Amino acid sequence: MKPADLARLVALAAIWGAAFLFVRITSPAVGPVLTADARMLIGGLTLAAWFGFIGFDAQWRRFWRHYLVVGILTSALPFTLYAYAALSLPAGLLAVINATSPMWGALLSAWLLRDRLSALVLAGLAIGVAGVALVTRPEAGGSFAALPVLAATGAAFCYGLAGVYMRRWAQDVPSRGMAVGTQIAGGVLVLPLLALAPPAAMPSALVIGCLLALGLVCSAIAYVLYFRLVTDIGVAGALTVTYLIPIFGVAWGALFLGETVSLPMLGGAALILLGTFFVLRK
Repeated sequence: MKPADLARLVALAAIWGAAFLFVRITSPAVGPVLTADARMLIGGLTLAAWFGFIGFDAQWRRFWRHYLVVGILTSALPFTLYAYAALSLPAGLLAVINATSPMWGALLSAWLLRDRLSALVLAGLAIGVAGVALVTRPEAGGSFAALPVLAATGAAFCYGLAGVYMRRWAQDVPSRGMAVGTQIAGGVLVLPLLALAPPAAMPSALVIGCLLALGLVCSAIAYVLYFRLVTDIGVAGALTVTYLIPIFGVAWGALFLGETVSLPMLGGAALILLGTFFVLRK
């Protein structure tokens, strides 16, 4: 990996780790649907304006189907699911669950692309499952937040499926086109749902700032970085960002929201990252 790629990878991890912090602040205030849709539309329209200014052509007529599919899998579904999960789960836990994405990618690659699951990958999957079980277990006297955990896990599943789709069917799509196309496609798809789940009150200045950060930084800038990494080092290489996201996600949650970093969370995160390491070593 070149130094520039490594720098992009670390920057992307810091940004996406912060995304869970922003979602944890905005979703309880304005609801999951507005949190997800504002993020996509702000990010997508910003990129569209910038690419129009520099003369980049996203070739919508040629690639719109890929933008739609990947937009659903990398934006519309996971952003909404994570925003729902953030109503009750801490930002650090969401970041840790997100690290299971490559494991889902490995399973889906075996199913859809007929990839062979080596002993190392199978061991990684087993270790990762143990890590998820440990990190999501309720505290003494607490209850298991089944639906939020399932929602967050479903979001990670979507990312794994998106990686398989891009590897098999969308290798010729330009990375910048994918960055803008997926955001706009996802934002337009989720937009009608706002009528069913409007915000209960006007957002505060803090919430508005977090929404802008989600759209401008965690979507617009981050997706340019991510799809550039996919182009330069491949899908598997780009997914190694999942090693770093939990570190930043847990740190931001502890620093800015006062979230507790428990031993089970650290142990579960370590198991998930170890399992991810084995899976990506295939």
